[in-house]
Amino acid sequence: MGRKPTITREGLLEMAEQIVRNDGASGLTIDALAKAAGISKGGVQYSFSSKDDLVRALIERWTRQFDALLGEIDSVPPADLIRNYIKVMRSSQAALNAKMAGLMIAYIQNPQNVAETRQWYRAMFERLGGGASDAKAARVALLAVEGLFLLRIAGIDEDGEWSGFLDDVESVFERLMEIG
Repeated sequence: MGRKPTITREGLLEMAEQIVRNDGASGLTIDALAKAAGISKGGVQYSFSSKDDLVRALIERWTRQFDALLGEIDSVPPADLIRNYIKVMRSSQAALNAKMAGLMIAYIQNPQNVAETRQWYRAMFERLGGGASDAKAARVALLAVEGLFLLRIAGIDEDGEWSGFLDDVESVFERLMEIG
């Protein structure tokens, strides 16, 4: 009978996030994770066959966490969905810092990952579809918030401006909703 593993896949993902927070995306390697976990590289590769597999697992984990915070979206009016989207983006700042977002660069180099990302965005835009003014305002707000997310990869939040930019998007969105 084999012994129970002391390091779980989830535990490795926690350690991988810590490496990214401390050392940036470039610091995340199979070797660095093995050292942090105190196991062999083979032990890490038992859970993640490659760095690409590890990055994919991190992105999937963050996406699940984000989607859980966002909650059910199917029956929510577009304006309320975007209000909640902005709220979730604001509350999840720690998980979305520029170093972690930098992993997206590695993630989107894989065509399968790109296809899944496109599918997620298509579903969001379908949910926000239609020609009504509230739907249009919701789409523009989503694009603005996602643009801010991408700009964080380039380090736009070095001076803590992220929250202020989200305030700007939210303010303009609410004005559009009043007009519409």
